[in-house]
Amino acid sequence: MNDRMVNPELSTEERVADAALRPTSLAEFVGQKRVKDQLQLVLSAAKQRNASADHILLSGPPGLGKTTLAMIIAAEVGAPLRITSGPTIQHAGDLASILSSLVPGEVLFLDEIHRMSRAAEEMMYLAMEDFRVDVMVGKGPGATSIPLELPPFTLVGATTRSGMLPAPLRDRFGFTAHLDYYEPIELESIVLRSAKQLGISINSDSATELSRRSRGTPRIANRLLRRSRDYAQVHHDGVLNLTRTQAALELYEVDELGLDRLDRAVLIALIDKFNGGPVGLSTLALAVGEESETVDTVCEPFLVREGLITRTPRGRVATPAAWTALGRKSPITPDQVLPAQLLIPD
Repeated sequence: MNDRMVNPELSTEERVADAALRPTSLAEFVGQKRVKDQLQLVLSAAKQRNASADHILLSGPPGLGKTTLAMIIAAEVGAPLRITSGPTIQHAGDLASILSSLVPGEVLFLDEIHRMSRAAEEMMYLAMEDFRVDVMVGKGPGATSIPLELPPFTLVGATTRSGMLPAPLRDRFGFTAHLDYYEPIELESIVLRSAKQLGISINSDSATELSRRSRGTPRIANRLLRRSRDYAQVHHDGVLNLTRTQAALELYEVDELGLDRLDRAVLIALIDKFNGGPVGLSTLALAVGEESETVDTVCEPFLVREGLITRTPRGRVATPAAWTALGRKSPITPDQVLPAQLLIPD
């Protein structure tokens, strides 16, 4: 269970459960106020012109609502939605097949757009700008390029790694939004809304506890809510209160800071095996038996944001707060400054 809780790749069951809890309009969408206001302006203007909205790029960590916003965009403009992902588009022909089957005004949601193949990216430039693609027919000297006109459409791209997008592709989006982690008060509203939809009896103390331990991420908040519901259902009468919620979270190894098994494994390895660092990412990942990408994308954003580790040119370094979180005595006090060479960001 714990591995799945930190894995950005969801199972089919979890996707179905998450889909049932998604808001269906910008008015229902909790948090990300600035992004919502900007997006509302873009969509309202497009509807007034009776035209397709500009292409939209949504970036940010997993679980913050990029897919939900794509669905809301299609609903707000009253257009059909086509969903695909970057890893499935490995050839220009794959993209041409999708684009040629779009209907006028359709919204194409391309998740993990940074993982699309280079050939498909280059085809996308022309499709986004001129609503046209050039299809190659034949091979060798006799190959012919046939222009294929496309209906106006809106591309909504989502990425967890905006820095990996080539500049020519990124610049063709008319609106770019970055989703930030949620505040606990916002997550509490999401938990209470989800509990109501799932028919879960929960008090405010329990909702507050869940929001504090959800790492600023609605997807995790909803997942912890469902697991806490299971605990209350199996061991009690199904009603969630603070004591039962805390017991459920303890069972699933989510502590008061929101750290789970993998987070603690990274911190323990960094402190116990490498005396707080600095240590390279690949070495740290090897010490906890995980892939470097998992540690880099799943653990580090939260640990850095919480001030538990710092990233430096020489490697990862545990802060005094990390030692305290594990109940260890730090070799330096919080007010001490790390050597200047360690504070240069990587």
